[in-house]
Amino acid sequence: MMAKPNDRDRSSKPAPGSLRPAQIGELGLVATPIGNLGDLSVRAADYLRAADVIACEDSRITIRLLQHLGIKKPLLSYHDHNADEMRPRLIERLQRGEKVALVSDAGTPLISDPGFKLVREAASLGISVTALPGPSAPIMALILSGLPTDRFLFLGFLAAKTAARRVELEEVAGLRASLILFETAPRLVTALGDLRAVLGDRPAAVARELTKMFEEVRRGSLQELLDHYTEAGPPKGEIVIVIGPPLAAAANAAVDLDAALLKALGVMRVKEAAEAVAAATNLPKRQVYQRALELKQQAGEAIGDD
Repeated sequence: MMAKPNDRDRSSKPAPGSLRPAQIGELGLVATPIGNLGDLSVRAADYLRAADVIACEDSRITIRLLQHLGIKKPLLSYHDHNADEMRPRLIERLQRGEKVALVSDAGTPLISDPGFKLVREAASLGISVTALPGPSAPIMALILSGLPTDRFLFLGFLAAKTAARRVELEEVAGLRASLILFETAPRLVTALGDLRAVLGDRPAAVARELTKMFEEVRRGSLQELLDHYTEAGPPKGEIVIVIGPPLAAAANAAVDLDAALLKALGVMRVKEAAEAVAAATNLPKRQVYQRALELKQQAGEAIGDD
């Protein structure tokens, strides 16, 4: 008996969640384990098996994951240093209808890794882009930290030099959000010192070796963490630092800040007043100084180079 037309239409449609037909190119952003291979999802493994090619940062790292899964696929290197050269080649493959999987060495692609330009260009050309979510070191560190999770900012790696790092921290010091950043073991003590100096003695956590055998999350104030690692020395493994938002007493009381500044400005010049109030409130010096200038302007006083 001949099938009805609408029966044929239904049978030709792919099942929900199935892979797209081969003639439609697709870019898949595949999250890979940050340590424990058991964290790779079944869906992610299936996508890697179905891909025509896998774009990765370091083929030596990705090949170990593929060998664990029993997968043999062509690998193309895609990282910061060759992205401009490789992006057109990947786009060409996608336009030919290939399925391209993009992975990082560990964790979710594009998070402190190259890839957003590839996604942007593919989307602008009408190429399908999907993501297969999974492990992410910043998110895991945040939820293990015991710090507020309702609002947070991921900063990646800060500048290696103290002066530049402190400038970057000044820019985000006033945000009412938990801050997440990566750091290397040799720079950990110096970074904690800069965090303490710029942000004040906020609650924080240092997470390392996440999902691995020697996973550790050490919680405390920035000063306590600084004291510990100064004495203990650099820890081993990959490190994520999470810092809590500004302390409520300093962050929420704009009126109190103005009152403190106005009182100080009555007996000091702008620079000295700002320094004194910043030290008393643990607020960033730059933020307090800017507010002091604004108060002087509102009062109609001339402002010189104090």
